[in-house]
Amino acid sequence: DTSGLLSVPLATVDLDLWQVLKLCKGKKAQPKMNRIFGKKKAPGPPPPSLDDASSGLGGRVDAIDAKIESLEKELKGYKDKIKKAKSPAAKKTLQKRAMEVLKRKRMYEGQRDQVAGQQFNVDQAAFQMESAKATIGTVAALKSANTELKRTIQKDLDISDVDELADDMAELMDDMNEINEALGQNFATPEDLDEADLDAELELLEDELEEEGELEEEATPSYLQEPSLPAHPTGVPGGKTPATQVDEYGLPMTS
Repeated sequence: DTSGLLSVPLATVDLDLWQVLKLCKGKKAQPKMNRIFGKKKAPGPPPPSLDDASSGLGGRVDAIDAKIESLEKELKGYKDKIKKAKSPAAKKTLQKRAMEVLKRKRMYEGQRDQVAGQQFNVDQAAFQMESAKATIGTVAALKSANTELKRTIQKDLDISDVDELADDMAELMDDMNEINEALGQNFATPEDLDEADLDAELELLEDELEEEGELEEEATPSYLQEPSLPAHPTGVPGGKTPATQVDEYGLPMTS
């Protein structure tokens, strides 16, 4: 039915057609722009931390160690079988299998060393990161302390006051030393004594004391004086002198 289309104004038809073409053009142009510049990627999960990475690598090392231990047990079993094998063909077969196990063991050992090296590098990076954080904190603390110290010195301390205080303390210490020396003097001793006279008088006093000691020894009776006994005994206490032999007439016999 075209009667309805003929009754619509031409300008309205052109405007609607233009909007439709514009929308179609925009939808077609968007994929072309995406192909040229690429679509914006959606934000992915956050990267793992160094501790998580180290734990993951440590788990891999443990798993590889378990495989190596299992291969060592298997290799030991083949060695025992080779020792007990009597047939050369069976022994050769066992040696071939043991060689395959040994190759796998060496391969796992190489992988373990590589993973262990990676874990060491991750641990070193984590240690350096912690050291850097600690250094930053230390520097910040030192800056804060330096600022506070400057503020305190400028506000509450004066270098000239400190110098005056040190001088006053030195003067007070000198005064106290003089006071102690004055109090420590012997006021009963005259100051005009001669040391030579004192020495001569002291010698005379010693001579007098020696003479008095000699006189006392002479005046003491002998029975009051201590006997001059030896320091150590020279004989047996209570010992008897040997009896003298006599002849038939009672006279002592001469040897």
